[in-house]
Amino acid sequence: MSTDKTWSPAAWRNRPIRQAPTYPDRAALEAVESRLRAYPPLVFAGEARRLRANLGLAAEGRAFVLLGGDCAESYAEFTANILRDTFRVLLQMSVVLTFGAGLPVVKMGRMAGQYAKPRSSDTETQGGITLPSYRGDIINGPDFTTAARTPDPARMELGYFQAAAKLNLLRAFASGGYADLHDVHRWNLGFVERSPLAERYRDLSARIDETLSFMSACGMTSATTRDLRETDFYVAHEALLLGFEEALTRVDSTTGDWYGCSAHFLWIGDRTRQLDGAHVDFLRGVNNPIGMKVGPSQEADDLLALIDRLNPANEPGRLTLIARMGADKIGTKLPPLLRAVEREGRKVLWITDPMHGNTISTANNLKTRSFDAILSEVRSFFDIHAAEGSWAGGVHVEMTGQDVTECVGGAHRLTEADLGTRYETFCDPRLNAEQSLELAFLVAAELKRRREGGREAALAAQ
Repeated sequence: MSTDKTWSPAAWRNRPIRQAPTYPDRAALEAVESRLRAYPPLVFAGEARRLRANLGLAAEGRAFVLLGGDCAESYAEFTANILRDTFRVLLQMSVVLTFGAGLPVVKMGRMAGQYAKPRSSDTETQGGITLPSYRGDIINGPDFTTAARTPDPARMELGYFQAAAKLNLLRAFASGGYADLHDVHRWNLGFVERSPLAERYRDLSARIDETLSFMSACGMTSATTRDLRETDFYVAHEALLLGFEEALTRVDSTTGDWYGCSAHFLWIGDRTRQLDGAHVDFLRGVNNPIGMKVGPSQEADDLLALIDRLNPANEPGRLTLIARMGADKIGTKLPPLLRAVEREGRKVLWITDPMHGNTISTANNLKTRSFDAILSEVRSFFDIHAAEGSWAGGVHVEMTGQDVTECVGGAHRLTEADLGTRYETFCDPRLNAEQSLELAFLVAAELKRRREGGREAALAAQ
C-alpha cells in the first residue's frame, strides 16, 4: 500500500521528463485530459490487487508469468478477429508453459492500451524533410506527413474508447467459454501436427493430453470446474504518455489508495527510468503492480535506488524487473544486478524480455529479430538465475496472432528474403503465431527439464 501521502497524480509535472510529445494546441490537450478524468475507469482496483497477489506468488517461485502482445497497437487494426487471434495464441502458449513449469501461469497481454512507443530520436528525416518521429497511434500517425506526425490530443480519446471496447471483448473471451482448456489444447495439437519440428513437440503435447484425460476421469471437466473453462487475463502497457495515465488515475473507494485505471499492470521503459524523472515519480504513487525495463546500461547501485523508490515497503508482487539485455550481453550484464538485488534482500520478480536487445537491421533497412537470438537470451536468463540461486519468473514477448513475416528463423526458417511477404509492423518486429508457439514449446521443455533435474537432485541429497 502507498505510504507517501504527499504524492498526487499530477506531481510528475514538476519533474524532468523524457519521451514526451510536444502538443501545439495546449487548450485542446487540456480539454481532452479533462474529459478523460470524467470517464469511467478502464480497469478496477480489485482486479489490479488480484494481479499483484498473483505476481507475488511468481516472485516467490510459485507461479510463472507470460506477458505478450503487440509492440504498438494500431487504431487501424481495431477488429475482433485480430484481438481474438492474439488472445488465442497467448492461451495456447500459457497451456504449454503451465505444463512445463508445473505451476500456474499468470497471463498478461500488451493489449487495450499499448498505443505509445518511446523512440531513439525526436525527429525523422526523409528526402531532406524532417518531421516528428512516430510515437504510437495515441500521439500521432505513422504516415510521413506534417498532418499525421503532429501530436493530436484527440487521439487519446480514441485510444480510451478502443481500449474500452477491447477490454469488453477480452473479458468475454476469458469467461465465456473461448478459453476452455480442452479447446486450447486441441488448437495446440493442430500446431504440432503442421510444424516441421512435430516430433520435438509431440511428446510434450501427448503428456498434456494424458493429464487432461486423467482429470476428466476424476470428474474435473469444463462443466464441473470453473478453472477449466475460464481464465484470468490481465492487460498491460508502458505508462509512457503521462497526461493520459494521470487522467485515468482514480482513488479506490474501498481502500482510499490511488490506482492507475488504464491497465492492470503498468511499466517504465528503459529510456524513462531516471530516479528523479517524471515516469518514476508517477508510478511510485499508484498501487498497481508495476514493472521496469532493465537494459544493459543499468548499474547495480542505481537499480537498488530505483527499487527502493518504487517498492519502499519491499512487498513481493509490487515490482517486476523486465531484463532486456540482448543475447550477446546478458551473460555479463545480468549476473551483477541479480547478485546485488539478492544480497540486499529486495523482493522483486524477474522476467525476461528477449526481444528488444536483439533487434537488427537488414540490408533493405528493415528491422528484424532472430528467433535463435531470442531463444538464446531466454535460455541464458534461466541459466543465470539457476547459477545465482534465484527464480526466473517469466517471459515477455512482442508477438501477434497473425501470420506476419517480421522475425527471421523458427521452424519454418524464415529468411530476410521472406520479410517482405507480410511485414506489417509500424514499430518493432513481432513473432508470428507459429514462432510464438514454437518458443512456448521450447521454453516449456527447458522448464520441465530444470524442474525434473531439481527433483532428482533433491532425491539424491536425501
